[in-house]
Amino acid sequence: MNSKLHVVCNGDGKPLAMLLSEGQMSDHTGAILLYPSLPPAETLIADKGHDSDEFREALAARDIKACIPPKRNRKVQPAFDKKLYKTRHKIENMFGKLKDWRRI
Repeated sequence: MNSKLHVVCNGDGKPLAMLLSEGQMSDHTGAILLYPSLPPAETLIADKGHDSDEFREALAARDIKACIPPKRNRKVQPAFDKKLYKTRHKIENMFGKLKDWRRI
């Protein structure tokens, strides 16, 4: 049995909201569940697993720009800011720090 951790972070990589789900849950589904807890923001940076028209439309409804690389199988590839996307390493660093505490 696996589990997956979905996290909303601020610009510094500090966690604001977390959702623990079964390992089979897609990133997109986790993002939709965490959507109500999103703080006011200008941009949301996420990985390809969060790329869906439904999620992009929900973000646009709240005037949040999506910086999400498109999945390869999309017919129309939405543009995203590659330079801004590189700051996503802060979120990966946060997950690395959390994993240091997994045996407590």
